[in-house]
Amino acid sequence: MKARPLTLPGAFEVIPDRHRDKRGVFLEWFRADWLREATGHTLNVAQVNLSVSTLGAIRGLHLTRTPPGQAKYVSCMSGAIVDVLVDLRLGSPTFGQHESVRLDATEQHSVYVPEGFGHGFCALTEGATVSYLCSTSYAPEIEYVLNPLDPELGITWPVADPIPSDIAAQGRGLRECLDEQLLPTYDECRALAQAHPGRPT
Repeated sequence: MKARPLTLPGAFEVIPDRHRDKRGVFLEWFRADWLREATGHTLNVAQVNLSVSTLGAIRGLHLTRTPPGQAKYVSCMSGAIVDVLVDLRLGSPTFGQHESVRLDATEQHSVYVPEGFGHGFCALTEGATVSYLCSTSYAPEIEYVLNPLDPELGITWPVADPIPSDIAAQGRGLRECLDEQLLPTYDECRALAQAHPGRPT
């Protein structure tokens, strides 16, 4: 496995070693020890989610209040998506910036999303199936939904007619998150990462 740092500090694209023979393909999809060694982050899995999306569907953008925050390990099990991360950590050198990564069932790459990021994706195929390993369980009272079409975020979704949920379409914009003081600081997120057992300092 290899970890490619994204332009947003702390986020990574994970590229597995694929072993092919006459039976098909084998790969190690996730290894906690390897992720910790390669990225400096430990992902203690508390919940695993699976979604199946129609072509053009947008899921997210989601943010969990920090602390506790929520880190994710995202993989596309069938079809293809564009995965989008938004750095929402106040004081981060890339605050407000986003990065997009294509994930599909052919290459079988994954994305590691640390605490303090907004996260979402857009389905590029019908029936795109996505698995998310999550570091904390879903808690609606600390979960925020940002409008994925907020012009201040400036995300260009790669489909002609993106389909957000009704909740997301009415979600907060970046300016509202700032005004309501919902966003974590860069230092809070870094301290949280170092507080997890097994994480290198």
